[in-house]
Amino acid sequence: MSPNPSHGRAALAETHRLVVKLGTHVVIRDDGDVASERVMSLVEGLARQRRAGRDVVLVSSGAVGMGMRLLGLRQRPRSLGLRQACAAVGQGHLMGLYTKAFAGFGVVAAQVLLTHEDLADRDRALCLRTTLMRLLELGTIPVLNENDSVSVRELVEHRRREGEQASQPVFGDNDGLSAHVAVALDADLLVMLSNVDGLYTANPALDANAQRVAELSSVDEQALACATGASRGGTGGMGSKLEAARLATVEGTAVVIANGGTPDVLAKILAGDDVGTLIPPVEWRPARWRHIAVAGRKQGALVVNDGALRALLERKASLLPIGVVAVEGGFDKGELVEIRDGSGRVHGRGLVNYDADACRKLVGRHSDEIDTILGYRSYDALITRDNLVMGAV
Repeated sequence: MSPNPSHGRAALAETHRLVVKLGTHVVIRDDGDVASERVMSLVEGLARQRRAGRDVVLVSSGAVGMGMRLLGLRQRPRSLGLRQACAAVGQGHLMGLYTKAFAGFGVVAAQVLLTHEDLADRDRALCLRTTLMRLLELGTIPVLNENDSVSVRELVEHRRREGEQASQPVFGDNDGLSAHVAVALDADLLVMLSNVDGLYTANPALDANAQRVAELSSVDEQALACATGASRGGTGGMGSKLEAARLATVEGTAVVIANGGTPDVLAKILAGDDVGTLIPPVEWRPARWRHIAVAGRKQGALVVNDGALRALLERKASLLPIGVVAVEGGFDKGELVEIRDGSGRVHGRGLVNYDADACRKLVGRHSDEIDTILGYRSYDALITRDNLVMGAV
């Protein structure tokens, strides 16, 4: 753990896809009312990043807290059913707040409610990412929240915090959800905003000598020992954020934990300022792969058969002509195309080695026939493995 600013923060300026998670204490004040001024400031910052060309996804807590206020409840319900009722009441009002706020800055907000099970199931995760990618291409800011009105995960987490043994890391207050979303979208950066300035060497409420950790090289047992307890009024806490950060950084997404009340916090983080705690990814994603993963609208698609799809996903193979059954759209050599199955589901994307007309002539043919069909052969594969990113897009 380092108390000094990280030189690695300079890389954050290259962020193209950004996931921002707002904790309950960012959205809801201690008295139970909406923190309107703070939320509006963050919405303005998110809209500014969207207009600057970055893909922006917002994961927001606060539905239960907003429902409590609307229902006149002063204490967070211990009953699962009552918490779910609060979420059902509060979610619509929460989304209404974001819809109006983003519209004021010329940005369309899109609500997406999901559960951890949606991300754990491969087919549902594929559909989710396809939806989110289309929303980003259309210039919207998707606003995500766990569907607390039907999810039972929070009750399980509550029991685990009461002392039951957990077989998996315990996530709360959308922390784990935001990490899973960041990984699913190949995000460059996940920013988790709460009411604390970051990770400290000790609990700052109990130890006056506690120092903020500017950079945490990795989430280990020492770091987790510095983070105890859940947040009051929410289901998360620093331990939950570190567990989520461990998940995201292993998959190549940088994480910053910071205070949502810091003025212009997003702009400062992306400028490389010493704000919050940076947890760099285990390995920074190569620039070419970032481009393939997050570049804009694709010009076309290659539809592949089941055998080719298995080879691409399981054996990390290149895409050969024999595995292609159809070509969609028009594109030139070197442009970005999607990899789809016969149902139209997108499984990846890559930089194609031949233009659309050439690809159509090569559909279903062996690589050693390319010379005969085209009169030349640039590559044996339509997309080589080093120019291919597989996964739900």
